[in-house]
Amino acid sequence: MAASGLSLMTKRRLVASLVVFTIMVVALICRLAWIQIVKGSEYQQLAFEQQTRDRAIPSKRGTIFDRNGKPLAISASVESVTISPVQVRGSCKTLESASIELAEILGLKSEFVLGKFKRKTNYEIVARKIEKKIGDEVRVWMKDKKIVGIYIDEDSKRYYPNRELASSILGFTGIDNQGLDGIEKTFDKYLKGYPGKIISGMDAGNHELPFGEETRIEAKNGSNVILTIDESIQYFAEKALDKAMTDNKVLNGGTAIVMDPRNGDILAMVSRPDYDPNSPFAAPPSVDQTTWDSMTSKQKNNIFNKVWRNKGVSDSYEPGSTFKAITASAGLEEGVIKPESKVSDFPVKVQGWTIKCWRDYKPHGVETFTQGVYNSCNPVFVRVAQSLGVTKFYDYVRAFGFYDKTGIEVPGETGTIFHKKPKEIDMSAASFGQRFQITPIQIISAYATIANGGNLMKPRLVKQITDSEGAIIEKYEPEVVRKVISKQTSETLRGILEGVVSTGTGANAYISGYRVAGKTGTSETTETKTKGRYIASFSAIAPADNPVLCVLVVLDYPTGPFGHMGGVIAGPVVREIMKDSLDYLGVEKRFTAKEREDMQNPDSVWVPEIVGKTVADARKALTPIGLEYKVEGDNNNDAIVREQSPKGISLPKGSVVILYTYKPKTPKKVSMPNILNESVPEAIATLSRYGLNIEVVGVGVAVDQKYDPGTKVEEGGVIKVEFRSLDTE
Repeated sequence: MAASGLSLMTKRRLVASLVVFTIMVVALICRLAWIQIVKGSEYQQLAFEQQTRDRAIPSKRGTIFDRNGKPLAISASVESVTISPVQVRGSCKTLESASIELAEILGLKSEFVLGKFKRKTNYEIVARKIEKKIGDEVRVWMKDKKIVGIYIDEDSKRYYPNRELASSILGFTGIDNQGLDGIEKTFDKYLKGYPGKIISGMDAGNHELPFGEETRIEAKNGSNVILTIDESIQYFAEKALDKAMTDNKVLNGGTAIVMDPRNGDILAMVSRPDYDPNSPFAAPPSVDQTTWDSMTSKQKNNIFNKVWRNKGVSDSYEPGSTFKAITASAGLEEGVIKPESKVSDFPVKVQGWTIKCWRDYKPHGVETFTQGVYNSCNPVFVRVAQSLGVTKFYDYVRAFGFYDKTGIEVPGETGTIFHKKPKEIDMSAASFGQRFQITPIQIISAYATIANGGNLMKPRLVKQITDSEGAIIEKYEPEVVRKVISKQTSETLRGILEGVVSTGTGANAYISGYRVAGKTGTSETTETKTKGRYIASFSAIAPADNPVLCVLVVLDYPTGPFGHMGGVIAGPVVREIMKDSLDYLGVEKRFTAKEREDMQNPDSVWVPEIVGKTVADARKALTPIGLEYKVEGDNNNDAIVREQSPKGISLPKGSVVILYTYKPKTPKKVSMPNILNESVPEAIATLSRYGLNIEVVGVGVAVDQKYDPGTKVEEGGVIKVEFRSLDTE
């Protein structure tokens, strides 16, 4: 019985062991299946990461070109320094000395480099965007010190060859070459490309395999963006606006936009203040370095918010009288007014408010509508709006695009501010551009509508995207948003606005040979009563009969000697931008009958060549054509003229020519007189008495002369003098 019982127990133990063994085998099989099948790819990836090291190859951002193929933003080749801390520690005799030496080469703090050396990681970035010569110095140092685990790889750095030019459009990039503002941000997905990598084999000790091969996956460079901007016109606009900012002591910045009304292309867009996108986080040009260094982070951020801001799209303002062209368009289109209609600028009362002409001290009285536009009389436009009615008036405001963002291809476009349920008084103020806010890009788009025959065009900053071979990836065609006014209304209004410049309040934008149409603008702000802050603007079209350009200039808070009226301080800026741009584009000058008459007027004469003639012959050549002369040296009739100043130019009648009967070693100098506030004839006479001549710029009275009074200038020299009409809005 005992033997039999033992045998049974043994059997039971064997069965139990078999069951346990079977369970363990099944568990191991399940675990193996879990590792191999379920988690296989994950562990394979972990093993790969443990056995390899990746070093990134940054992609090169695409180039941003202007419309003529001139590069505005490029990617330059630089290098980066990365390390494997384990390998560096294993090959360095002294970490402290190595960190000091490497830091000195890279221009870093030794504590920073030493900290990188001591990190318990596989990969650390020590320096980025270094010049190749610095990278070569590191290579030589590594070889001399027999240090391994330091890698110098190719990198790219964004570079803006024209520095501040068009910075508000282009934007800038971050340390990883990602777009942070402007076109760089909007088109980042096209520009950035795709990074590559270098893969190296590693052993269990985290050291690079001595005979291992590197696997290189090349980066894919970004695509190129071609803008509508013209680099030269952008330069003209920036130069003119910068001068205006200084001359008029503008405190709150300004903007200038140049648009081709035929297709909506933005040829230039300037915003001030600005910055250098090569170093966007450094002190901007408008702030000196000493002041910058003493600022807090909050103060610096406030400045960044101003200089990075594109005022052309991100700032809204009351447009003032530039908006009167919109009211006039609606009135002419609806037939409630005609150019010859009799109107009055006598005060008009609306809901208890009395609205007067800007020149209320001497109103213009009864006049034609055309004359009312020339004189920019507020009551005239109030009465036109009243004839339209509130609903119809705001229908046109909406049709011109003032209720919608334009969709221009830069970030930060702001919306507009209108009364939600406008009343008659709101409409009356709006008829001459007050008590609502729009953006500069909207008003110039509206003027382009007037210029091109009535089509509201979507503003266009980008023409196309191309790859590195120049093949077009994406193309952006001009887009008509809607038809707003008829071609006839467009032509009629352009004719009236041309008169604003040739004979009205816009005289300071006049350019002989180019038929400029335009409108002045002066608006108040909420700070006007407390701080005297006004916004001066001018919007223009040229040539008026066949437009190719629209130009808008806005100056926010001018405090200079010429006041705050748009016609006085913004008009000359428009004139300079328009003239330079039209000349550059090769637009043919077509003079009016009056301009041709002025050109034939003997008040302007060509200075003949006198050198080699006797003084007597010089007198016979100069006196009949109305030029004065002054002899330096022997005044004998038979004396020979050896040199003259000036020569080969056209001068106003009454100018003086200096005749030298000897070869002067150095020209004779005279003191520059003060001719400010003199008329053109008065300035000519004053300069002539001092043996000087004049180059006249503008109309009206002298407001700026090339040299300060008392400055020594060459006798016979031509002095550039700017004149402005000051009796204007």
